[in-house]
Amino acid sequence: MKKQDFILIICVVVVLAPFFIPATGFFAWFTRATANHAYIMAFFKFAILATLGEMLALRIRKGVYNEPGFGIVPRMMVWGFLGMCIAMAMVIFKTGVPRFLETVTGCEAGTYAAIFSAEQLTWGKLGIAFAVSVLMNSIFAPVMMTFHKCTDIHILDNGGTVRGLLRPMKMREIFATKVNWDVQWNVVIKKTIPLFWFPAHTITFILPPTFQVLFAALLGVALGLILALAGGSKK
Repeated sequence: MKKQDFILIICVVVVLAPFFIPATGFFAWFTRATANHAYIMAFFKFAILATLGEMLALRIRKGVYNEPGFGIVPRMMVWGFLGMCIAMAMVIFKTGVPRFLETVTGCEAGTYAAIFSAEQLTWGKLGIAFAVSVLMNSIFAPVMMTFHKCTDIHILDNGGTVRGLLRPMKMREIFATKVNWDVQWNVVIKKTIPLFWFPAHTITFILPPTFQVLFAALLGVALGLILALAGGSKK
């Protein structure tokens, strides 16, 4: 373990400590802010946590948390934007899938919504959560993941700078010549979505609403580690 690892651990402890100290009132503030400013909070949750996942993945692959051209700030900006999109998608699918199931089964409107929103965990709620996860990750996730891969390439091609991020993306060139579709399709989409995201987001959707987006962002950290280990490390 290197000095940079200790620094990261200390930073994580400092950030998390207020959550566990009632006297700070941080947890209460976090709950209110998440309820009142859901998309702003989603931006910061993903900007921090999902970018941390990419930094940990880089640490596993190359032994460092940052390198020239990696572009931590541009990656945070992209993840913040995607975080708001994910929060929006979660609302759409949490609302729409129970209603869809009602139309398929012929149940009265609101039946599945009531089961899904109940505080008590039941098999019915778990089944609806799984359906929400499957549909969201089958419809929304492939597009989001592919867009994120394109932004990764765009950031690296432009030196990891904020100015470079704001340049027009050469989408045709990126799609045609720079995306490794063997990995993107056969690993990221075909394997991580059914094997990781289906069950992981099922857990997400049975959590209290306040913690759903935060847990989804934490999953980004876990997935970054999984992909890094799957791809092998240099150090």
